[in-house]
Amino acid sequence: QVELVESGGGLVQPGGSLRLSCAASGSFFAINAMGWYRQAPGKERELVATITCGGKTNYGDSVKGRFTISRDNAKNTVYLEMNTLKPEDTDGYYCNAEVLLYDTNRWDNYWGQGSKVIVSS
Repeated sequence: QVELVESGGGLVQPGGSLRLSCAASGSFFAINAMGWYRQAPGKERELVATITCGGKTNYGDSVKGRFTISRDNAKNTVYLEMNTLKPEDTDGYYCNAEVLLYDTNRWDNYWGQGSKVIVSS
């Protein structure tokens, strides 16, 4: 019914920048909040950033001042601009969206497939 397709991951040098995209497709009535989370093997999932439909943002402490989240509601797409990247940012990044399906009265969470980000010289 709903898919979140991510793009933009890859290898970047420390201090560099990278931009992730996540587009929602399928059949749904509306999307509320969208966000990005990251998780490395053996570690717990960590909040990166979230953004409401109206544009209110929230960032994890480790990325404040370096990452920027934005969205295009017409395209059902959320972006993550990552600047001043550090080796410790190396992780799998996962897109999330709260989705209201047709003929339902609840919001459900959907996840992207994950994007590998490697920060190394």
